[in-house]
Amino acid sequence: MTAVVINAGPLMVFAKLNLLHLLKQLYGRVCFARAVYHEVVVVGMRHGYVDASTLHRFLQQEAWQPATVAAIPPSIQAASLDLGEQESIALAMMQQALLLIDEEAGRRVARNVGLSVRGSLGVLIDAYRRGLIDVDQLRFNFAEVERRTDIWISPSLCHRLLSETLGNDASR
Repeated sequence: MTAVVINAGPLMVFAKLNLLHLLKQLYGRVCFARAVYHEVVVVGMRHGYVDASTLHRFLQQEAWQPATVAAIPPSIQAASLDLGEQESIALAMMQQALLLIDEEAGRRVARNVGLSVRGSLGVLIDAYRRGLIDVDQLRFNFAEVERRTDIWISPSLCHRLLSETLGNDASR
């Protein structure tokens, strides 16, 4: 199985949608940087975010621990990214891993250093294609992403990807 590194955005999306189990089903285990853990779990719990507590419990249950990133390449440091994105890209580079990341600037930098990237919607599509969720669940989860004000993924992107995935069946 391919190594997978996940950034804060997809971790929060899957916690908010209560779909963290799909990450385990799809990838077995995902790695995440210490800065991502701090941003999503530590700071999130400090602010009382339910998804942060959900994620914390899931990570404890699965015994998934954050990875320490020893060094961030200068080219990644020079990009206008937050520390979590920088550490995620550096970790994915070290492990030659697929990077799960939603932020467009981070995706661009990751691709420029030769990484394969996938966003939250792409993970949902993979789950559908592998039979882990059915078409109704796929539509429901895309609609949830569009509806929620605490998930910052473009509704037009949701429509486009759902249409590309389901073709003529997307409007049903």
